[in-house]
Amino acid sequence: MITVLDRYLGITVIRGALLALFVLVALSGFFALLGELGDLQNQYGLTEALLFTALTLPRHAYELFPTAVLLGSLLSLGGLAAGHELVVMRASGLSVGRVARAVLGAGLILVLLAAALGELLAPPGERYAQSMRSAAQTGFISMKSAHGFWARDGDSFVNIRRVLPGAHLRDITIYEFDQQRRLRTVVHAASAQYRPGGWLLQDIRQSSIATSGITTQALGSREWQSLLRPELLDVLSVDPEDLSAASLLEYIEYLEQNNLDSARYQLAFWIKIATPLASLVMLLLAVPFVFGPLRSANAGTRVLVGVMLGLVFYLVNQALNHVGLVYGLPPLLSALLPVALFALGGAYAVRRVS
Repeated sequence: MITVLDRYLGITVIRGALLALFVLVALSGFFALLGELGDLQNQYGLTEALLFTALTLPRHAYELFPTAVLLGSLLSLGGLAAGHELVVMRASGLSVGRVARAVLGAGLILVLLAAALGELLAPPGERYAQSMRSAAQTGFISMKSAHGFWARDGDSFVNIRRVLPGAHLRDITIYEFDQQRRLRTVVHAASAQYRPGGWLLQDIRQSSIATSGITTQALGSREWQSLLRPELLDVLSVDPEDLSAASLLEYIEYLEQNNLDSARYQLAFWIKIATPLASLVMLLLAVPFVFGPLRSANAGTRVLVGVMLGLVFYLVNQALNHVGLVYGLPPLLSALLPVALFALGGAYAVRRVS
């Protein structure tokens, strides 16, 4: 049963976390804007830089969410401790475990907010920001490779040099192989437009390779049935970490259908799951600090401890993520192990101060 004290603790923690998130995102956005000012060129001016920064703020908020929750909970609960409100609650029979449960209950609301940021706001904002920025600077969305984007499509390999907004492709080459892995056909299209049912290739030059020689013919247009769809091409504009979990799952399925390595995208998917859970862990870690060594500390000390603890979690998390990729650990283990370790540490610390 939720009591008045549970609601009071929950509201206090949520208010502190959101305030800390606002401050951190404002600082992150300010420094991001300063970085963009050095890239002003062509049609990418100050207005576009401001728009780009604004569109990427949800991503900054999502990445900073666990740290903001930790700082906000330390400050809000620390304020209650400094005002002796927690002492009164303890004297009235409220245990440390009960306080932790009330705080984690509020954390569930914060987890939903973090998930909404990571799934609904950050990915489309990041895609549009990168597309707008690239279009303003160069006139098209360029690939990360100097030779364009390569993809496997069944028994074919596809090279796409340019992707433009609105599901338009430019300079596409399709290399078709037979079952014995012998190159049989090379199709080059000047452009392609996606429409329901597949792609329409235009201005085609097709070369067929046979034992008797190579024959080349020009075609006006033709349909191209491919596993590549516009939503899958989002990976050309943004990093795996900036895609939604649904998009990552779809792209992982595409990679596995073509027997390609999907470890990086699987790791990014599980990190998407782990990040909201990390917010709960940060709340759990804040409780023993408030009842223990930081009970009578000032706000500056609590901020310093929060920053240091958040930094340790970030470094451990990044280290295990990268070690997992290098040594081939299961992505699920690499993503969730840091959260599990800190959760166990937080639970042990709560038990010690109870």
